[in-house]
Amino acid sequence: MQPPRSYPDLHDHIDALDKAGMLVRVDRVINKDTEMHPLVRWQFRGGIPESERKAFLFTNVTDSKGKKYDIDVVVGALAANREIYRMGIGCELDQIAETWNRATASPIKPNVVENAPCQEIVITGADLDKEGMGLDGIPVPISTPGWDNAPYTTLSQYITKDPDTGIQNMGNYRGQVKARRRLGMNPSLELRPGIYKHWLKYKERGEKMPAAVVLGAPPCITFTSTQKIPERLDELEVAGGLVNSPINVVKAKTVDLMVPAEAEIVIEGYIDTEWLEPEAPFGESHGHVNLQEYNAFMVVTAITRKKKAVLTSIISQVTPSESSLIKRISLEPLLLQQLRDVLGLTCVKKVTMHEPLTNLRKIVTLTIEKGTPRVEIWRALNAMATQHRAIGKFIVAVDDDIDPDNADALLWAMAYRCNPALDMEMVKHRDQGHGPRSKRNGGEDASLLFDATLKEPFPPISLPKREFMENAKNIWEELGLPTLKPQAPWFGISLGEWGPDFDVMAERAVKSDYWITGDIIAQQRRNDLQMNTETRDVFNKDKDDDKGR
Repeated sequence: MQPPRSYPDLHDHIDALDKAGMLVRVDRVINKDTEMHPLVRWQFRGGIPESERKAFLFTNVTDSKGKKYDIDVVVGALAANREIYRMGIGCELDQIAETWNRATASPIKPNVVENAPCQEIVITGADLDKEGMGLDGIPVPISTPGWDNAPYTTLSQYITKDPDTGIQNMGNYRGQVKARRRLGMNPSLELRPGIYKHWLKYKERGEKMPAAVVLGAPPCITFTSTQKIPERLDELEVAGGLVNSPINVVKAKTVDLMVPAEAEIVIEGYIDTEWLEPEAPFGESHGHVNLQEYNAFMVVTAITRKKKAVLTSIISQVTPSESSLIKRISLEPLLLQQLRDVLGLTCVKKVTMHEPLTNLRKIVTLTIEKGTPRVEIWRALNAMATQHRAIGKFIVAVDDDIDPDNADALLWAMAYRCNPALDMEMVKHRDQGHGPRSKRNGGEDASLLFDATLKEPFPPISLPKREFMENAKNIWEELGLPTLKPQAPWFGISLGEWGPDFDVMAERAVKSDYWITGDIIAQQRRNDLQMNTETRDVFNKDKDDDKGR
């Protein structure tokens, strides 16, 4: 009997995606080592809009040797697009920050059960050495065929416990499949994970570290594992706060840890604290291949699973990806809330992290309220640079007429609204963060801060006014031309430097009465000026002369 619960498990979530038309079911044979991730990758690298990306469920999985698996694989089920994320986390996107704050402020202790779906099948001892009974029975795909040296678990939640406090930690890390009973692991030390601190404590004690790796879980648990949670909190309790209900947990079979009762697959074992061995190459989320390095490994003592288990895998590597979107959706509102509510920088209207190719952390845009004093803009830029040790290599403040998701618009603002001699500052001694490790400058990086907001009135954007563009769009559609996807700015607006006289002239022009304007400007001829003298300078001087008289 399954224990009662008030939150969806992975199967419920997949069914909901299917009903919403957001699931692609692939029943034909798919090779997990050469075809699976490249197939899903196309929706991130093939020019498909984010809203049209979907989850993929593979029901007929093999490897390159023709081995068939009895476990399905789902890719993209957590954050292929924002709507999928919203369905999984169970709240509206504009409530993300509020939802996470509530979950961390009011964690709920799990409900311990005896009989759990994740232990419908239990494999231990010598059975793990039999063909198809160990890690070789799990259809872990190769993420970056041609570069990765093995299949790697990518959406894998490692659960460990602080030996001093007894508080469990759950984080998402990659795991290299090395043998039927050996799983490599990389804790990404630059992200300061709790699992590494646990490992150091067990190493000091001369003990191996008990661990459990969850492959597939209720969405609330998976989302929590990808979030940066204070170390004093158990992520399973925060997951309960996320759904406002206790999460069912069960004691693992061979290690002293509690694991999610509705997990699809759980790998139990001990991580060695004496020996390290080579791990990788592997295509990482920063968009480059992580070359080989020495890392820890886990010796497997048990594999437990549901009878009809579904393995979750995540598209990571070069962004945009499922990995980057799952972080971006939660990070942007949380960073904004920190700036506005904690630091009192209410001038910041929006925080935008650049996703394509740059993996979120490097380029950050702050949308600033019009009329904000210069000192507040710089306080916001500097505050953003100190929010996180690795976020914000290039931080740009812009006005709200600039679309921060459009790199062309961002460069446009920097080109015309930013004077590097006046509007740029460098912050030294920054951490390199997640990415290829350069040894230049002792491994340190720096940040550049740009104030690319308007400091003075500018002439209008030289595009037809909105009514003319809208009328032309109607004609375009009447002619049956290709579907338009308007890109901002697609019509001209005033940026402050525009007088009523210019409006009168423009109105005459569109009425074909521009001859009147020609007659008027003929009366304003001068023979005492140089070429390119601006009329506003002449008119202002004339006004000043009149006042002087």
